[in-house]
Amino acid sequence: MTTPWWKTGVNYEIYPRSFQDTDGDGVGDLKGIIQHLDYLNDGTPNSLGVDAIWLTPFYPSPFYDFGYDVKDYCGIDPMFGTMEDFDTLIEKAHKRGIKIVIDLVFDHTSHRHPWFIESRLSKDSPKRDWYIWKDTRPNNWKAFFGGSAWTYDKETDQYYLHSFLPEQPDLNWRNRDVREALFDIVRFWMDKGVDGFRLDVINFIYKDREYRSNPFCFGRRPYEMQHHIYDRNQPEAHQALQELRQLVDLYGEKMLVGEIALDKGEDSTVASAFYGKNNDELHLAFNFEFLNCSWKAKAFRKAVDLWESSLPPGGWPNYVLSNHDMPRHYSRYARWGHTEKRAKIAAMMLLTLRGTPFLYYGEEIGMRNVRVPRWKFQDPVGKRYWPFHPGRDEERTPMQWNTNDNAGFTIGQPWLPLSRDYKKNNVQNQLADPDSLLSFYRRLIWLRKKIPTLLTGDYRVVENSADDYCYTYLREDKDGRYLIALNFSSRILDLNLASGLSATGQLILSTLTADQDNICLNPLKLCGNEGMLIKLK
Repeated sequence: MTTPWWKTGVNYEIYPRSFQDTDGDGVGDLKGIIQHLDYLNDGTPNSLGVDAIWLTPFYPSPFYDFGYDVKDYCGIDPMFGTMEDFDTLIEKAHKRGIKIVIDLVFDHTSHRHPWFIESRLSKDSPKRDWYIWKDTRPNNWKAFFGGSAWTYDKETDQYYLHSFLPEQPDLNWRNRDVREALFDIVRFWMDKGVDGFRLDVINFIYKDREYRSNPFCFGRRPYEMQHHIYDRNQPEAHQALQELRQLVDLYGEKMLVGEIALDKGEDSTVASAFYGKNNDELHLAFNFEFLNCSWKAKAFRKAVDLWESSLPPGGWPNYVLSNHDMPRHYSRYARWGHTEKRAKIAAMMLLTLRGTPFLYYGEEIGMRNVRVPRWKFQDPVGKRYWPFHPGRDEERTPMQWNTNDNAGFTIGQPWLPLSRDYKKNNVQNQLADPDSLLSFYRRLIWLRKKIPTLLTGDYRVVENSADDYCYTYLREDKDGRYLIALNFSSRILDLNLASGLSATGQLILSTLTADQDNICLNPLKLCGNEGMLIKLK
């Protein structure tokens, strides 16, 4: 049996608003993504070499939360193009061997979705029970974006539930008609050739039957001052995901990857539960452990060990360093003189661990968070909670393609400011530099494709004499053994490794030094901020 693509492939998240604008309105579009498919993968090492792209929402929306408030699940917002553009994207991506994964927001809709418009017409509306309505606020639940999770509707004299904005009313998954309507949406997109779905906050879909209040805890903002044990992670969600998985499996080799929002103090065991006890729910539950790791070898090793140990038998890991909701890791791990070195170490770790890697657009060129003046804030989180929370605009700024005006992203006014360094730091410049971060990503991704052991081999930690500073592990199977050594410090290390390894190996790739046919393994000399991939002899 062949290994499913979602286990071996490199996934690349695209925030469509920020990837490429082709019509001059300052907002990226589907044609812009088509324009850069060869950059993503043209079948040769001259391209980045990704195997799948995940698109955040492009559906018709009033954009109170930038597309995560969906008005029509089976349409394309004119801002991004047409359904014909999407069909072209599918066709041209598939010709290049690129899979298409799309976002599905099934916890809630827009308040302008026809379902909700009909639901709020009267208490007797046929779709009244498609959402959650109560005569009074039954509990203390808070909305993620601020305020109560219950909003009063004066037309029908009841409150409706929204886990996020009031413009994002929550669907009632206990209504079978709702589930069937959502499953029909899944069928629609799979019939179009979509290869997988990223399920937004999928652990929110069921709420406590009794609508009990959440207990108090200490936090920075009201939402964080509750343990969210009654408004998410309900047992009924697992049955619904099993049904969804059965549907998706009918279409062949598709993928479900779920965003599992974690409460304060929760770890990856909560997320891994959504694989299902028999691996019959999600194919992958997003592992966000790296997003909170400090730049320490032990922190990353602990995160990997926790995830590996929490997976059900047969469960497959995944790793991510940045996404559209979290500060870019190039900025998180920035240090004067070492930032690009650290970025290469992070890339080597992400792309050599056992599991599915997810990249975020621009991380391959070291895009940074961009300071956005408060008067230019777009994100509702930043608008409401600044300065306690700066919002998410800083990690969503336009892709930096070249040295032209607006980094080649648009001929118009970009919807968010660009980084001041785009004249120097862009795809065009880095393609021409064999030592650039982009060149390193390309080489590593294409090398990964050629080494089956890095795709499906076992993972095992190798103890070393400087584990405070260095993370060492093996990838091994019947085809070979590969040592990965990552020095998270700026000091030179003469590393003594656990016994049982060969005396020498072949240095296939280093973040700093040239390849070597024979490299001594005991001790293994690592420069400061150096990562090595070594084939054991």
